[in-house]
Amino acid sequence: MATPSPGHSITYRVAAPASFSASTDLAAVIADHGAALTALDVIESTRSELVVDVSCDTRGPDHAQEIEQALAALDGVDVRKSSDRTFLLHLGGKLESTPTVTLKNRDDLSRAYTPGVARVCQAIAENPEDARRLTIKRNTVAVVTDGSAVLGLGNIGPEASMPVMEGKAVLFKQFADVDAWPVALDTQDTEEIIAVCKAIAPAYGGINLEDISAPRCFEIEARLRDELDIPVFHDDQHGTAIVTLAALTNALKVVEKQLSDVRIVVSGAGAAGHAIVKLLLAAGAHDVVVCGRSGALTSTQEHADPHRAWLAQHTNPRGVTGSLKEAVVGADVFIGVSAPDLLDEADIAAMAEGSIVFAMSNPDPEVDPAAASRHAAVIATGRSDYPNQINNVLAFPGFFRGLLDAHCHDITDEMLRVAAEAIAETIADDELNAGHIIPSVFDPRVATNVAEAVAGVARQEAGSAEGSADTDDAARRNGRTAAPTSAEAAR
Repeated sequence: MATPSPGHSITYRVAAPASFSASTDLAAVIADHGAALTALDVIESTRSELVVDVSCDTRGPDHAQEIEQALAALDGVDVRKSSDRTFLLHLGGKLESTPTVTLKNRDDLSRAYTPGVARVCQAIAENPEDARRLTIKRNTVAVVTDGSAVLGLGNIGPEASMPVMEGKAVLFKQFADVDAWPVALDTQDTEEIIAVCKAIAPAYGGINLEDISAPRCFEIEARLRDELDIPVFHDDQHGTAIVTLAALTNALKVVEKQLSDVRIVVSGAGAAGHAIVKLLLAAGAHDVVVCGRSGALTSTQEHADPHRAWLAQHTNPRGVTGSLKEAVVGADVFIGVSAPDLLDEADIAAMAEGSIVFAMSNPDPEVDPAAASRHAAVIATGRSDYPNQINNVLAFPGFFRGLLDAHCHDITDEMLRVAAEAIAETIADDELNAGHIIPSVFDPRVATNVAEAVAGVARQEAGSAEGSADTDDAARRNGRTAAPTSAEAAR
């Protein structure tokens, strides 16, 4: 049975006869029906009546209706109104545009707008890079979606995706002071999405692609990275991969194993699974088996999807075949980004001693965490009601903060790796245990640590690139050609 959640929090405005036991009677109904009472506030009181706001976390709409009927069944009680607190939070949206300057007089107006603003426009026209210094571009990210793969809801379209995109923008601001704005596109055509992103790019310092279905998301991100001079980051891929590597780094410390030695099984060959595997390999993992709906991917198979083909060619060195259940036998690590209830307790028992289970399908994980805990040494999920939540908010705010601070134009695997390292190292070794392998999303050190790590790599790589360019320029001035890159040599 589901547990009461703040996501299904309800406030009932109830009128009850004035008596010593009125409040306790209301609270007893909440408890008897399995909800979690969070507040009981007297709104109005007369000699004969109390008006009380009763707030509680429920299991969902049916449970909330059941509680309302139980309250109304009390003698003399009238339920005047019930309010879904989640919907109340979203009324009017969750964002607003707030100026950073104050216009107190005509002089201020003349500088912020015409005629003074024309001088700033001319300066940017002469040097477009000044847009990062003189406009919102320096700190603003576009959160772009087509609504085709929203949470676990699927293809619900751009309008229905907006509450998620607004929430993403709130998290950017709350955790890393990055200004972000939703851009929900009424198209699911790859070329149109790319064209729109290129058209709006001058106003933004980066683009966060969100909830765009695979395999289109791969091409959209790759093309935009090639064709734009601002960083483009698909959070469903790379945010998940960063936090997964961070959690696994600390989980391996708890069980005293090395990434290079362990056998890893990944369930899910979509966007998140692909990115997780690539980052694990870049970080030093060697034995990774990826399982799709038909079982383990092997190099002997043919795949029309180039991303699935890449996984088949770069993983499974032992040639494991068969189903997911067969693949996890003897494995040290299971990472699930796929579908609920694919494994059971017996499957976890068949894993290696000191096993690690990351069951991240939401809202229902690949295996019941309670059952898995009877055999696995460390367990993590994508849910907030279990320990060790793998949550992308640990990654993307600080990651973009670092990119913006470094005036970065591109994203590299090394940036992803150091972001994971920064998250993992937020928890000191003497604080690590099976129930605490990943920091809280509210730990203020996380975004700062990630931003500093990413900015450091970005500046270092930019310096190396500038050095290479300087070498090429010097070589041309001297009438000779610089040494070819390895790719050029291969050609």
